Parts: sequence; structure tokens; C-alpha cells
Amino acid sequence: MKMTAFSCRKDEEELFAWFGKQYGIEVETTKALPSLENADLLKGCQAACVLTNPVDRALIDRWYEYGVRLISTRTVGYEHVDWRYAGERGVRVTNAAYTPNTVAEYTVMAILMTIRRMKIILNRYISQDFSLRGIRGRELGPMTVGVVGTGRIGERVIELLAAFGCRILAYDLYPKEEVRLLADYVSLDTIWKECDLITFHTPATEETYHMVNRQTLSQMKDGVVLINMARGSIIETKALIEGLETGKVGAAALDVVEDEGRIYYRDFKEGPTGNHDMAVLSAMPNVLMTPHTAFFTAEAVSDMVECALLSCARLLAGEEDPLQVNAALMKR
Repeated sequence: MKMTAFSCRKDEEELFAWFGKQYGIEVETTKALPSLENADLLKGCQAACVLTNPVDRALIDRWYEYGVRLISTRTVGYEHVDWRYAGERGVRVTNAAYTPNTVAEYTVMAILMTIRRMKIILNRYISQDFSLRGIRGRELGPMTVGVVGTGRIGERVIELLAAFGCRILAYDLYPKEEVRLLADYVSLDTIWKECDLITFHTPATEETYHMVNRQTLSQMKDGVVLINMARGSIIETKALIEGLETGKVGAAALDVVEDEGRIYYRDFKEGPTGNHDMAVLSAMPNVLMTPHTAFFTAEAVSDMVECALLSCARLLAGEEDPLQVNAALMKR
């Protein structure tokens, strides 16, 4: 079986070679992004591996003609792939499952940096301004923290936060008994009204699109701190900017933002990004922004590559794949 892996970084090449040998899969890697212009790279391949770049119907059709029966994304989120249409065509779509520690630890780091005003402190230090003016922070222990989404990552965030002694409220459509030992499940309305800080760990779905908007922000405490390490579409950017400008939102930490796909992982230091809202946010002293790097550890990258090769091996063996996101569509 042969796979072509797109958007492949140098640190991934060795992993693809290693796991390819382990699972008996021939892998071709390319730095190119998937497109109709380079669709010929899939000739003779049964699988394509992508990152966050869009894979639409036209591309799925072309790849299908070449024999592709598996599209594996090296990400937990899979909204950039038209997985429903792929299922209708008989093409498996799988995602990655990596250690929850990588994003959970990053989240706690971002929380602490935000409430301790670390962006201001570091920027001042560079210019040799060692004054204390305007940098008094807050302790996490006395705060009420809301965790929206208690999947593997959200659950691990709660475990880490519990050590600080803060009150933790949680929301998820599917509550877990293990989480109940450390947090109280409540409604979203309660999260909005009672939490000093809210961190999001949900996928990008129709239900979570602009979950944070003008209306929900109006329900939150004045000075609420918002942390988003999940998906940019969860927070309506313009509403967030308004909230920060009025003081309704006291601070924010964002590893993701709307319309980031055409910007993140590229170098714009010699020109504008073309995203005005992102420029506004990044200029704010109380907004900590990072370029979708919460996942980026040696352990997680290894897991992501291995998941793609595991999905190939399962397809080759005719086995069901727990990582497949469109299995129900293919059984119709």
C-alpha cells in the first residue's frame, strides 16, 4: 500500500520513514499543499495524508479516480476535509489521536501567563523597563474556572487545574464520572455567569460555531478571561475584540483564531498577513497569541504520524478503524 503525505515538515520525514517500515506502508512525502494542480502525486496511491488545508469535493473526486480510498489528517480536528462527501464516495477519513498532555499542559501555561500578565512583563523586560506599574496579576486558586469540553484534553486540563485549588465547573454533552470527582458539571449558562476564566476544548461543529458571541459575552462576568486552545471558529472574533476594548473581557489567550489557515505556519515578517482582526488582537497587551502550536511536541508529532500509518494498515487488513470519522456514512 502506498501513501502520499502532504505539508510534510523535515521533522516528520524521519517518522514517516520509520513508521512506514513498521507497518509495511510505502510513503512518499512532499512539502506541497494538497491541490488539484498536484493531484497527480496520488497516482498509484491508496491513501493521502494531510494537515489543515482544505480537501474539497473536487479534490476527493480526483483522488478517488486515482485509487485513493483513505484520507488521513494528522490533526484531531477534521473539519477541513469534506468527510461526509468522502464517505458517500466510499473513502475513509481518519483523524489523529495524540497524547492529551501536549495541549493540556500548554493550556495551563497559557492560563498562568495570561493572569500573571506575562506578555507585558516580557515586553517591558526587553526594553529594560523593570517597573511594577500595571503588571499586578491574579492567583489561580481563588478563581472559578470553566472548562467547556471534557474529552481527553479537557479532562486532562481539569486534572492539572485541580492541583491549584480553584473551583472548576465543566460542560459537555457527554459527562464523565471521572471528571465529576474534580469538577461540577453545569449548564453553559452557568459557565457564562459564574466563571472568572473559561477555557475551551471542543471540536469545530455547527453547535460550537461562534459559541462565544455578543450575546453570550453579555452573560459573562466583567473582566472574564477567555482561553482558546481548540478551534478558532468557537469565538466570534469581532465580538471578542469589542469585549476586550470595553473591558468586558479582561484578557485572552488564543492559540487559534478565525481564518488562520492561510496565515499560520508561514513567514510574514516582511509583509502584512492580510488579517486585520488578528493584527488588532496581537497588538493588545492583554492578549496572548500563539500560532496554533499547542499540539507541537515530539510526543504528539510522533503520535500523529503513527496514527496515519495505523489507519493505512487497518484499511489494508480490512479492519474497522476507531479513528475513522465517517464510518456511519459508508455503511449506508
